Amino acid sequence: MSSFTKPQKVADIGPDPCPDAVLALEKRLADYLPPDQVRQVRRAYEIGARAHEGQTRKSGEAYITHPVAVAGILAELRLDAETLCAAILHDALEDTPLPRSEIEREFSVTVAELVDGVTKLDKLHFRDRQEAAAESFRKMMLAMARDLRVILIKLADRLHNMRTLDSMAAESRRRIARETLEIYAPIAQRLGMNKIKAELQDLGFRALHPMRHRVISRRIAAQPVMRREALATIEAQLAQRLAQEGLRNHLVSRVKSPWSIYTKMKQENKSLEQVLDVFGFRIVVPTVMQCYHALGAVHSIYKPLDARFRDFIAIPKANGYQSLHTVLFGPYGAPVEVQIRTEDMDLVAERGIAAHWVYKSAGAGGSAAQARAQDWVRNLMDTQQSAGSSLEFLENVKVDLFPDEVYLFTPKGDILALPRNATALDFAYAVHTDVGNHAVAARVDKKLVPLRTKLSSGQSVEVITAPSATPGPQWLEFVVSSKARTAIRHFLKRLEHEDAVDLGHRMLDRALEALESSLDRVPADRIEHLLADLRYRRLEELLADIALGNRMPAQVARLMVHGQDVLPLDGAVLPTGTSERIMITGSERGVLSFAACCHPIPGDEIMGYLSAGKGVVVHRTDCPNVVEYRKFPERCVPMAWDRNVEGDYRVALRIEVENKPGVLAQVAAAVAESNSNIDAVEYRERDVAVSVMEFAIEVRNRKHLADVIRRIRRLGVVHGVQRL
Repeated sequence: MSSFTKPQKVADIGPDPCPDAVLALEKRLADYLPPDQVRQVRRAYEIGARAHEGQTRKSGEAYITHPVAVAGILAELRLDAETLCAAILHDALEDTPLPRSEIEREFSVTVAELVDGVTKLDKLHFRDRQEAAAESFRKMMLAMARDLRVILIKLADRLHNMRTLDSMAAESRRRIARETLEIYAPIAQRLGMNKIKAELQDLGFRALHPMRHRVISRRIAAQPVMRREALATIEAQLAQRLAQEGLRNHLVSRVKSPWSIYTKMKQENKSLEQVLDVFGFRIVVPTVMQCYHALGAVHSIYKPLDARFRDFIAIPKANGYQSLHTVLFGPYGAPVEVQIRTEDMDLVAERGIAAHWVYKSAGAGGSAAQARAQDWVRNLMDTQQSAGSSLEFLENVKVDLFPDEVYLFTPKGDILALPRNATALDFAYAVHTDVGNHAVAARVDKKLVPLRTKLSSGQSVEVITAPSATPGPQWLEFVVSSKARTAIRHFLKRLEHEDAVDLGHRMLDRALEALESSLDRVPADRIEHLLADLRYRRLEELLADIALGNRMPAQVARLMVHGQDVLPLDGAVLPTGTSERIMITGSERGVLSFAACCHPIPGDEIMGYLSAGKGVVVHRTDCPNVVEYRKFPERCVPMAWDRNVEGDYRVALRIEVENKPGVLAQVAAAVAESNSNIDAVEYRERDVAVSVMEFAIEVRNRKHLADVIRRIRRLGVVHGVQRL
């Protein structure tokens, strides 16, 4: 690795690769940074230019022009010197021999960490590009959790890459554009950086759908004279009214971007003419009170549309955005959209977390937008702890980047922002994971509702919990927030693991008893050596694998007792069990499965068969397949039902009935009267007089099944009932 300890001057790298861009950057920095910090950024350029010497972009330009352009974008946002130095060096660790130690020595550990946070993971090997991108994204979010400036550099990097996308191959352009629209533009919006978001969306749209972008852009540019005159008339009337009220203001007309027009056409199924036929204005005033004063002024000119007023000043968006939104009946039959905000709100709306940048160090506080962004990233990091893979984490983040949100009140009056279509259960998890895990119902505006109820902005929600309540797999069907989804999955995985450990423990105990030993009597060091040999970190992992059929309990028992896998001599079979059976209660369903060939239910004589990956499959002892299974005694597990068994169990019935209308309804009614559920019904045979139906029903035990069969047999239309 080459040394970078001597870059004294720019002359060391030969001709300056981009003198005009660097001079323009220094001039912009001089407006808000002290001279010593400007020199520090210049030093970063010298080191970066030397590191990237000889490298070019696809366009043929010197590579250093890209990092300098990224720093220029951040300088427009008035970012600090550390961020700008990191931006100039953001590709150096990945693409050049420049060592991290050199960055730390020349600048600081913080700058080195920022550079490392932005660096991609191209040097690692993944199964496919999608997994590599997801893992790179996870690393970036982890770095973001430590320092928000990482995402600012990454967004500026992506923005410049999008501006220079034309030099890429067509397939690469589409892939990068799709990634920009799906991930980076929503992140910019989530962080309140609307100016960068809008440009990313426009450039992404142009690269992904060039023809559609061209058509819409031409229509925007070719506005008819009548529309331009109407726009000027409305603007003049608004300005006159605000002046009469003595409100100092900045009034501008807003033009929709091609991307916003395109998405509105798709979402609302409108034609291009319908979407274009909307006038938009923004009014910026000095104070919050004047915002409401201006609102009254515009409402006095044109009548507002009912239910189209939004107050984001009193209830800001999750990204810190504040403004009053109203839609008016215009004088030309077209709606007039008006946004009213203060100068400070306008700055935050454009720059988001980059507005009034104050980096948090030594107790210094950042802006409210930065604080909200930190909270959002921390919540993401909580979900990534439980995510099974980088791809799952990336999907969770995509869910969290919904542009539309609902704003809800807790009983104490606190405001929570949740994604569109959020349910009462999403709200429960937003309050706290434990509240979500024990939720049973909710009160929305003091009315009792089920957890799957969708919520609307402005509602007050109170969650009702019970200590015995736990998440179920069906909860995943109606939650929409990433925090709720991840917490439920994590709980279910842990529950399944605990069930597997418990069952594996019982199976190993039984196998050890056959060898006249027990887990307590096996020396601890022998267990440790066994776990190391079999590559398990903890005994619980081995026990879970036994329950899942990946390890034979008899084999593990022999290894524990004898220290090695002793094989039987002369074809003799080692003992694999005792007369004691493993008792099952029905709570082990995470790792136990009940055979579909014989449908065992409580009260039946049963046995278990260890199947790799599936765990223990429970069969009736009179099942036709058991004869074959008994040829492998080491996989057979003696089992019996516990005295108290939980749950409902599937059973199949073959019913012969008269072939006439209304028979199915009579049989179904008889099953329902017996407090049994019907899972499926299938006609097997049918002739003129008799039909044969197969019912799959749920029963608690053999006694319950007998009651169901008795009720069915009493029906005059039934000729016979048989359990399959």
